Parts: sequence; structure tokens; C-alpha cells
Amino acid sequence: MVEHEALRGVRAAYDDAAPAYARLFSDSLRDSPLDRAMLGAFAEVVGGCGDGRVADVGCGPGHVTAHLNGLGPTTFGVDASPAMVALARRAHPGLRFEVGTMAALDIADGVLGGVLSRWSVIHTPPPELPAVLAEFRRVLAPGGHLLIAFSATDGPSPPTQVFDHAVAPAHRWSPDHLAALLRESGLAEVARMIREPRPTDRRPFREVHLLARKAESGDGRDR
Repeated sequence: MVEHEALRGVRAAYDDAAPAYARLFSDSLRDSPLDRAMLGAFAEVVGGCGDGRVADVGCGPGHVTAHLNGLGPTTFGVDASPAMVALARRAHPGLRFEVGTMAALDIADGVLGGVLSRWSVIHTPPPELPAVLAEFRRVLAPGGHLLIAFSATDGPSPPTQVFDHAVAPAHRWSPDHLAALLRESGLAEVARMIREPRPTDRRPFREVHLLARKAESGDGRDR
């Protein structure tokens, strides 16, 4: 697959920002009980599917990978930024981290119990997102789950909005629009959590977690 120019720019930007990003966000789950609750629910539903492993796609410095792995599922991280992967390996030497891209994962078809994508799709140009979601579906086993988190638009229209991200150009998404893209890719929404912005948040955006499931064998779309 040809790598789009936006990805090259995002990779370079995160390579440059990696040390500062790790310092800023490595403890981010500590003050986010709702995020921890969603990750806990996700950990419970992925265990019986495929080989039970979870890919944390866009893992950054690896703190969420380590948290999820500690909840039970064998979790490994993938990130486009070599600098981020190096930091993750240093901070969590017992876990697996590799350089890779969301639209071309080096993972076999239909093997994973889960895919985690926390704010990793926000830098994907909207026309490229369906291909990324299709790739998530490809690597999931039948019955496997995707947990995807992103920042929400201010309303249902337009379906996406550009916002000023500190590292690289980024997009907010209408939750209903992204859920529709998941359905079109063969992933059915199971649950969603929308958290209103807190006074301490850097940006006054709603945060969305969508949990989606790949259909079981037998519906013709499980391969």
C-alpha cells in the first residue's frame, strides 16, 4: 500500500515530539476513571476471541498498552513513529512494540481478539479512514472487538472538523458518522461512551469511545 504524504508528516512530527509527549501523557489514565472503565470492559470482552491478543494501534509511549496488558489480555503496541516505539520499549521492556501503520498492519487475517485505537485515527485524512477501519476488521477474529476513541465534532454536521493539534493536523468526528463508517466496514457498534470536557482538559471537546464487534462466522463477512 502506498503511504500517503500526511502519514509521513505525522510520523516526523511525533518523532520530534516523542520525549515531551511521553512526559505529558504517560500518567494520563490516573485521573481518567471513565477511560479506565472502558478499557476494563474492553479487556473482559476480548478474551474469548481468536488468540486473545490485542493490538494497541497508535500506542505512543506504551502506557495504555501496559495498562491493558495488566488487565489480562496479552497486548502489544504498534506505532508509526520509531521514536515512540523506542520510548515504549524502554519504559516497558517486557512487552512487544513494533513500528507499523494502521492501514497496513503486519498481522495475519482474523487472529486478534481486539484492536485498540485511542486517538490514533485523528490524524488520518477522512478519505483514508474507511481503509483503516477495513484493516482493523481484517485482523480481528470473528467476534473480536474494536475500541476506538476520538474527539467529537460540535454537532452532527459537518461529519468532520479540523482542529489545532499541538503535534500534527487532526480531525474531530461526528460519533454517528464514525459509527456508520464502522457498520459499512463490517463492525457493529456495541456501546459508546461520550464524556463531556472537564475544566482541566486542554481542549473543550467531547471525548468518544465506540466499542464495535466483528460478526461471528456464518454471516458471509467473517473472512
